[in-house]
Amino acid sequence: MMLAYKLVRLIETHSDTLAATLLEKVRNSELTRSYHKVAPQDLKDRTGEIYSHLGEWLLGKSSFDIERHYEEIGARRLHQGVPVCELIWAIILTKENLWEFLQKESLPERPAEVFGELELLQLFDQFFDRAIYCATVGYEKALAAKQEQSANPAAP
Repeated sequence: MMLAYKLVRLIETHSDTLAATLLEKVRNSELTRSYHKVAPQDLKDRTGEIYSHLGEWLLGKSSFDIERHYEEIGARRLHQGVPVCELIWAIILTKENLWEFLQKESLPERPAEVFGELELLQLFDQFFDRAIYCATVGYEKALAAKQEQSANPAAP
């Protein structure tokens, strides 16, 4: 587990670089075209926040915190005109960006280090799977509210 902590700290230390790299990937991907509607700083801030506080998100935040955060992101992306498939792909790119960074920055030398990376991979997968689900829930809730408002324009 010690290696997992070291890797998380490495990610947190390089969070600005990771966020900038992800922004470039999202902006250049054919699968996230609608993200041109999202202010670059908004996207960079949201991903930078995750990368810079990864240890908290993986080990300290409750499921409720993750749900609330990603539901807000899902709702925000709906209002920005981003389709849900692109929202999901952006979260997948966030995870892939992280793994590409770790592959470049760390080379496990002993079996215990490999085990530490596998343990971290499992935590990442759980976190990003939950993030995808919660962002989709937030998106769908915002869509339902928007449709309700359109159907009843006089309602407050």
